[in-house]
Amino acid sequence: MVTEEKKSSGGQIGISVVVPVYNEEGNVEKLHREIKDVCEKSGYDYEIIFINDGSSDQTDAICRTLVPLKYIRFRKNFGQTAAMDAGIKNSSKEFIVTLDGDGQNDPADIPKMLDYLLSNQLDIVSGWRKNRKDTFMKRFISRGANALRYLLVHDGIHDSGCSLKVYRRECFHGINLYGEQHRFIPAILKMKGFEVGEIIVNHRERTAGRTKYNWHRTIKGFVDMISVWFWNKYAARPLHILGGLGMLFLGLGGICGVWSVALWIMGKKMSNNILPPLMTIFFVVIGLLLFVFGLMSEILMKTYYGIHVDSPYSIKEICVQEISDKE
Repeated sequence: MVTEEKKSSGGQIGISVVVPVYNEEGNVEKLHREIKDVCEKSGYDYEIIFINDGSSDQTDAICRTLVPLKYIRFRKNFGQTAAMDAGIKNSSKEFIVTLDGDGQNDPADIPKMLDYLLSNQLDIVSGWRKNRKDTFMKRFISRGANALRYLLVHDGIHDSGCSLKVYRRECFHGINLYGEQHRFIPAILKMKGFEVGEIIVNHRERTAGRTKYNWHRTIKGFVDMISVWFWNKYAARPLHILGGLGMLFLGLGGICGVWSVALWIMGKKMSNNILPPLMTIFFVVIGLLLFVFGLMSEILMKTYYGIHVDSPYSIKEICVQEISDKE
């Protein structure tokens, strides 16, 4: 298996290292150097892709001095998932490596992750930050989210929030990422039949800059988790859940309808007993709507971003910065 992969790139394994960065002026230069050193020491045919997600500090100026680098700059801040999607779509090698721009993921783990993927014939290998160097609150929220993700998504890994992952290129054929779905890429791919593995990786303390995680991202991540759960369970048969809820509300409407008719037969004035008919109308309308709307909007959104020319983010420029022959 390893031999076949090396032959595909003329004796070298080709990797694209995709790194979203946002206000990381204190980390990008060191991280770029570490990635470059690891790739050259391992003999990879590599490219490094930094996606500037609308940084307002000196990240842009520093990135323009780094070589070799494919540098993508967004017009404004669109979020980590959008940046990761843009980097993946602009990559060219047979393996794609993703990691955070804050320096907490260790590029030195890339070779062992790639070896693990090849030796076990996997499609995705996800990093597991078993010994995290984060604050107590961040670790507490992450563990809670992981427990909930285990119940809903079942992707078979311990740490979906770890951005350090290795993928085969074919994993992303026809895949569009949005929202906060970068955390759930293994789950999405596992749903499509790809083989997912996990390996313990090093996690380092942040030495510069500030964390970008807050309660907004936690809430958005939870919503996207529900989206992935629904897509996994009911994307091919949405009426199994919507129809069941619709029947429940129609049943309640029927009960209220019988109650209304019974009151009318008993000679009760409906003006004094307006609640039963109002409840009948409410439950029947809700039941019918559940057959038509509800979570079907999620499928429409995926279809829109899959076939429409529009995109949830906007790239201002792409620069390929190469090492000069004089250097």
